[in-house]
Amino acid sequence: MRLLDEQYLRTPFWGVENMTWWLGQQGWQVNPKRVRRLLRVMGLEAIYAKPRLSIPAPGHRIYPYLLRDVVIDHPDHCWCSDITYIRLRGGFVYLVAIMDWYSRYVLSWEVSVSMETSFCRSALNWALQQGQPEIFNTDQGAQFTSTAFTNQLEKHGVKISMDGRGRAMDNIFIERLWRTVKYENIFLHDYTSVSEVIAGLKQYFRFYNHERPHQSLGKQTPASVYFARRKKAD
Repeated sequence: MRLLDEQYLRTPFWGVENMTWWLGQQGWQVNPKRVRRLLRVMGLEAIYAKPRLSIPAPGHRIYPYLLRDVVIDHPDHCWCSDITYIRLRGGFVYLVAIMDWYSRYVLSWEVSVSMETSFCRSALNWALQQGQPEIFNTDQGAQFTSTAFTNQLEKHGVKISMDGRGRAMDNIFIERLWRTVKYENIFLHDYTSVSEVIAGLKQYFRFYNHERPHQSLGKQTPASVYFARRKKAD
């Protein structure tokens, strides 16, 4: 699973067949059925048009994608969220983050040992204590289509946007965040427990928000862009 996760970040367009072939080249003789199962456990899917692995629960409402041709030009214009898999030495956990699209500022994050909706709702509640977006974009996963999650957004008057089916690139900025977090933190540390990964991520996200310059932001940090533009707007 660690190898699949790392290779996915290098070749996100590879499906089960290519991943199976690549593992064989690394000396891991596994069949496609097992590779498919492991990719599903991790919530990974190749970037091409096909049914998504992140699917809504029966009866959950699917909202349209609102960001096509929209220019995001200020903080809190759009927030986005996603879930990723993190491998530990003796298991794995899931990480959800909520990020401001304009500044790349990570407003909140939570870790969970399961894919229950509650950790996503917790991250949302923490984020809403800092501000409120005009639009909130996610994929169509059951955690984000749940009425408990969408009702919280609608209660605050937030417009809900969801990626099209099979269009992982609709939420491109948080996909890039996962790549950054994993290469700069997760893959460099052999975390052994949930408490260790939480402590490590707490330190990393502080660095990411307040110290790490972004080329796309003119070498500014996400925090400086997020709070400077919000202050000017006020």
